[in-house]
Amino acid sequence: MEDQKKTLTQAVCYHCGEDLPKVKYQLDDKDFCCLGCMAVFKILSENNLCNYYVYNNNPGQRFKNDDHLEYLDEPKIIDQLLDYRHEHSSIITFYVPAIHCSSCIWLLEHLYKINAAIFSSRIDFLKKQVTISFNHTEISLRHLVETLNHIGYEPLISLQDVVKAHSSSVDKALVLKIAVAGFLMGNVMLFSFPEYFGLSGFEKQFQSLFGWLNLAFSIPAAFYCGRDYFISAITSIKHKHINLDTPLALIIAVLFLRTAFEVIFSFGPGFADTLTGLVFLLLMGRWLKQRTYHHISFDRDYRSYFPIAVTRLSNGKEKPVPINEIKIGDRLWIRNGELVPADAILMKGEAWVDMSFVTGESEPVHKVLGEIIYAGGRQTSEAIELEVIKPVSQSYLTGLWNHDHYKNDTEKQNFNDTVAKYFSLGVFLIAFFATGYWLLQNDSHKAWSAFTAVIIVACPCVLALSTPFTLSAILSVFDKKGFYVKNTDAVEELAKCDTLIFDKTGTLTSNENATISFSGVLTDEEKVMIASLLRNSIHPLSRHILKALNVDRFCTICGYKEVVGKGLTATVNSKSIYAGHLSMLPTAINAAGETGVHIVIDHVYKGYFEIKQQWRKGLAQLILKILKFKLLVLSGDIDKDRWMLDTIFAKNTSIRFRQSPHQKLDAVLQLQQQGNKVMMLGDGLNDAGALKQSNFGIAITDNINNFTPGCDAILKGDALNFLPDFIKLSKDGLKIVKTSFAIAIAYNCIGIYFAVQGTLYPLVAAVLMPISTITIISFTTLATKWFARKNKLI
Repeated sequence: MEDQKKTLTQAVCYHCGEDLPKVKYQLDDKDFCCLGCMAVFKILSENNLCNYYVYNNNPGQRFKNDDHLEYLDEPKIIDQLLDYRHEHSSIITFYVPAIHCSSCIWLLEHLYKINAAIFSSRIDFLKKQVTISFNHTEISLRHLVETLNHIGYEPLISLQDVVKAHSSSVDKALVLKIAVAGFLMGNVMLFSFPEYFGLSGFEKQFQSLFGWLNLAFSIPAAFYCGRDYFISAITSIKHKHINLDTPLALIIAVLFLRTAFEVIFSFGPGFADTLTGLVFLLLMGRWLKQRTYHHISFDRDYRSYFPIAVTRLSNGKEKPVPINEIKIGDRLWIRNGELVPADAILMKGEAWVDMSFVTGESEPVHKVLGEIIYAGGRQTSEAIELEVIKPVSQSYLTGLWNHDHYKNDTEKQNFNDTVAKYFSLGVFLIAFFATGYWLLQNDSHKAWSAFTAVIIVACPCVLALSTPFTLSAILSVFDKKGFYVKNTDAVEELAKCDTLIFDKTGTLTSNENATISFSGVLTDEEKVMIASLLRNSIHPLSRHILKALNVDRFCTICGYKEVVGKGLTATVNSKSIYAGHLSMLPTAINAAGETGVHIVIDHVYKGYFEIKQQWRKGLAQLILKILKFKLLVLSGDIDKDRWMLDTIFAKNTSIRFRQSPHQKLDAVLQLQQQGNKVMMLGDGLNDAGALKQSNFGIAITDNINNFTPGCDAILKGDALNFLPDFIKLSKDGLKIVKTSFAIAIAYNCIGIYFAVQGTLYPLVAAVLMPISTITIISFTTLATKWFARKNKLI
């Protein structure tokens, strides 16, 4: 290319920011350190993506060759790495260590401009992960990884959990710096002892030597152990704002420069002890905070198990088990409406899978025998038999559930950055004001002490820690009682609710110990046909009748169809069969009785099953505890149980029957328009829309896979009586957050009060930083446990 030439100069690479060699490369008047960086710039320029360089200076990574990617052409490895694959589209999640700034997010979210075969890409900045949806018929996995490599974002590919592995590697790097800083601090303290206790004549001979040794120890302390503070501060200044590390980097620099000045010109011993001690304590504080956030993140993604049960087939028998017990090779029975918990091969049945939980596309995908069905899919037709080929990933399923949560985290992070900016500016103003005051008083020693102590002691970390740590501790308490809330934001929503809506069937009534009777006559063959139909449904009534029929074999069905809240129909042994509500019966058929599950075989009415479900134990006591809330009951059943509900609930409770899923949704919307914060409790079958629309939706489960992605929490049926305690603890949690916030503010005010007077030694201020963090963590932990005991949850 004509405008491409080599010149002799010294500067930094326009793409990656590294020093240019003597022989540099140039393109469009931009300087590059190598052909790789120049090639990346060329790719971005040709695709109109040069805004990448607008957000940050030199945001790229140096290009690395990709000769080692042949293994990504192996089908077995591709299958292990992909999250989802169907016809033309695939989804994969990469861990990309190079993600570090807003330019990275911008570029990685515009990958579709570089290659049209990439549909979309979503970034999780906190975990440094990118989830990419692409057309695998037009771009192979290897080509996709090469594309990322070419723009400087090489993914770290592992078949293990890269998030946990990365956390460990970060800890090791930080621990190494802490160890080095501790070694340096110990030696500096040793050489400073003569200064602390007075110098004898013999020791004065070594005063200069000790000073130079301390200065030597200060160099790695400042520029190796404290390097991250300088990088963070310089980056923030380039972006024209001040972050939390800027004042700390300034202090480290000032301490080092003053120590160097005093030692070199023999004016004094300097502040090497303060510098090394400060860096050591700052790193300890950072490690403590990092471990705290890691605990919160781990708790969020891996706590307990994803709370749904799945039916495992063993010797032809069905047994519900929690998904964490599922192993490779297990056979699963997935009914209509159930979630596929792990990647599996279709062995029996016709699969029409709704993958909207994974891809956002609600159109069911047809699968044939031998095809892979990916975790997160929901079966929408007859029950199918699957064989598990990949272990259940709790973190993957939890991540899908929290899909919208990433956006919320990003918004909160931006809010925290804004707070940090004003906090840091305020600290600088107070520090300079205190310094100016003492200089006017001709007390340079107090001026110096005030300046350093103010910047060190004013720490916003405790403010940032209080909310996530408290609410995560509450999540842990909830988990142990069978109440699985999807994230900490949902806990805050739970505390704000003032209106409770209950579904009846499966929520106020228990799916256990129901009594069933049949009005009519059935042959053994007809019982087998009915059981063959009902075993495809997840509805609790279907499961009760199936259990009561107790057949030892099943027939193959076809043409299965289920209308939510109405009934089931299919063809069994060439005969049409219907089971369900009166409203779906052909008009020509005369049915006896209005309630129950009516059976029609080959257009002949056979009778109906009457199910008398048991009310949940302790229901009356539960309602008494929540009378201060506005209560509603919305049921799809007829009003035969109104007398019982009128007995349990207060007179002002609105109780409505024959409510369709749409009417339940409208009821939630109407209450919200009136300014109410609505909590909806249902079984997730015919009230999924209402659960999703409510401010806090709870899916009640009784050892059954009826998970609905729209809910905010899953509650085991036998834990319903703890609902008032869960609500109370969430409100107490917000009290803990406010109290810890007040403690943090008080700590900062008291610390700054003494610091501006020049009476707080900088090293003492550095000691107070991790102590304040430990104080907040201890307070939130103990307070949460105390309130949990008070509410009888532990």
